Amino acid sequence: MNKIDAFVNEQLKETVPAFNIGDTVRIHNKIKEGTRERIQMFEGTVIARHGGGISETFTVRRVAYGCGVEKTFPLHSPHVVQVDVIRRGKVRRSKLYYLRDRVGKRSKVKELI
Repeated sequence: MNKIDAFVNEQLKETVPAFNIGDTVRIHNKIKEGTRERIQMFEGTVIARHGGGISETFTVRRVAYGCGVEKTFPLHSPHVVQVDVIRRGKVRRSKLYYLRDRVGKRSKVKELI
């Protein structure tokens, strides 16, 4: 094993949170401001997952004050402290980019029961 593989295996998280596309999740994100650190929440719908291994990312979308906000988080980042699944979504696609054009009730994802 070379040095790059050893570094990648060291940085991988042991427990990866189980969530899928369409789920509503709450991400506990570590924010550093100067010398202080705090945890900030970001809650929204998972619209995409990209890649695999150390470079795997997921995109979360929410509407805040009438404006759509999307954030992309690295799954194995030390800044992503915790991912809580609020509700499961029932979807038939792997990428939900069509939600960007929807407004109101049409932008909701059905709940998986």
